[in-house]
Amino acid sequence: MTAASAKMPKSKLKPLLSKTLLTKPLGVANQLLQPYHIQLQHWVSYDGSQIPVTVVGSPSATPVLLLHAFGMDARQFLPFVLPLAGQYCFYLPHFRGFGLAAGTPSSEFNFIEQYADDVDVILTQICSKHQVKSVDVAAISMGALVMWAHFNRHAQHAQTDSAQAEDKLAGKLQGKAKSNFETKTEATFETASRVKRYLNIDQSPIVHNHADWQGGVFGEKQAEVFEQFDTVLQATLPYVNQQSANGQTPLAFTQLPHQVKRQITQMETAFSLLSAGRLASQLFIKASGYLPDHKLAVYQHPTWQQKLRGLQAYLELPYDYRDALPVTQTPVTMLIGAQSQLYDPKWQRQVAHILPNAQVIEIAGSGHAIPLDAPLQFSRVLKQFLVSA
Repeated sequence: MTAASAKMPKSKLKPLLSKTLLTKPLGVANQLLQPYHIQLQHWVSYDGSQIPVTVVGSPSATPVLLLHAFGMDARQFLPFVLPLAGQYCFYLPHFRGFGLAAGTPSSEFNFIEQYADDVDVILTQICSKHQVKSVDVAAISMGALVMWAHFNRHAQHAQTDSAQAEDKLAGKLQGKAKSNFETKTEATFETASRVKRYLNIDQSPIVHNHADWQGGVFGEKQAEVFEQFDTVLQATLPYVNQQSANGQTPLAFTQLPHQVKRQITQMETAFSLLSAGRLASQLFIKASGYLPDHKLAVYQHPTWQQKLRGLQAYLELPYDYRDALPVTQTPVTMLIGAQSQLYDPKWQRQVAHILPNAQVIEIAGSGHAIPLDAPLQFSRVLKQFLVSA
């Protein structure tokens, strides 16, 4: 203790010491937490709609775009990105009708293509903000289907540009010249798509099975599961476009007949159980999805309309982006749940075989919902994907 503090009355010394002892640790804590700062931004999309984007990390760090699954909230990525927020700036957009965008449903029946339009805008804004040509992207399930739609629309541009480049280099594609051409082709696609590298989390580029492709959603059980979903849709869709008593707002979930609410929640639980591969995950889903009648009566469900419209689109629209595979020059990592019941691992490996530049990582014991079934393995793969640039 200094002489000055020794002469100070004890009544004044205690508050001073408390302030002195607390100020420095709080300052250090603030510095440590700075990289983990979470912001909610609203970005204007192509049609003037505002897209909520959760931003995590330093604005000056390397940007990364993560796209969430059907019915999910982008903030469910937070446990996996916070440990990496000191090195990266993560952008977690909320797709229309889900998460923080629950109040802004998709305005087009083909919601996947509209989401792809939004992703185009988001990628452009990220590249402009960080002054980069392309961004690393990771996407899971529906978000990954959006990315296949994104690659599909840019594949044609890349093909056209590559053909023009090939004409210019005609007669010179030998040895080093060929290597230069291949590099130019990759650069052309990267510039067009604005995607530097892509982590695809348990998703195929096609939803429906075909005679030449049985790797659609639910595999061999697709017809059976689709029939069950269609039964629920026929009972619930009449309520989707109904208005509340005031005639100005959509019908709230609490205003639906009890049996309709029960059909919707049971279908959601069944779908979630198909997504999980581990018993612990399935028990968690059953426990969290359990709604006795008295709870169901007051249950708030802001995304129910978007889910039903999206499910209808899945059943009725082709969603086949396989044509993009041979010309997608972006390096792709296929992260596969070895026990996935949604997309057969065998057919996902076939996707990797068709892609010009792909690698496969399989998580043993995991189903479709890899972050839920295998959170530690998913964290390691995400980190490995980012640091391997």
